[in-house]
Amino acid sequence: MPDVIHLKRDQLEAALPQGEEAPNDGGKLEMIVRRPVTDERELMQQAELSVDVGLVGDNWVQGKANPQCQLTLMNSRAAQLVAQDRTRWALAGDQLYVDMNIGRENLPAGTQVAIGSEVVIEVTPEPHTGCAKFIARFGCDEVCEFACRARAESARN
Repeated sequence: MPDVIHLKRDQLEAALPQGEEAPNDGGKLEMIVRRPVTDERELMQQAELSVDVGLVGDNWVQGKANPQCQLTLMNSRAAQLVAQDRTRWALAGDQLYVDMNIGRENLPAGTQVAIGSEVVIEVTPEPHTGCAKFIARFGCDEVCEFACRARAESARN
């Protein structure tokens, strides 16, 4: 993996406008990540989604699985900003990385989003934050605080 320089808050905030330019509709699925066990990631070219288990083969179903929160989405531009390299996106812990505005104003709770021609998911009101995991994976409280605030404001399950 490439060397990563942890960005400071002012650098992160200066780059925010590029994330806000993500399309409101007709976005693109950039990456699918399956988490078979804790801290392990598998990049997928395609995946099977199930009403019962979410992303088939993902460890979401283990532990405290909330049936209303089977999948997590992250804006791919935000992932790039925090991770600084596509090879590090999966460290964020989300399953679907999309080039689309996933903010509350664009995708309020209850919005249904089509993925391909066969799958429709529904946005829930609960944000996916996982800040402690960001600190462990990205090693920087400022990045974690920034990412968690941005995710709480925009990224939802």
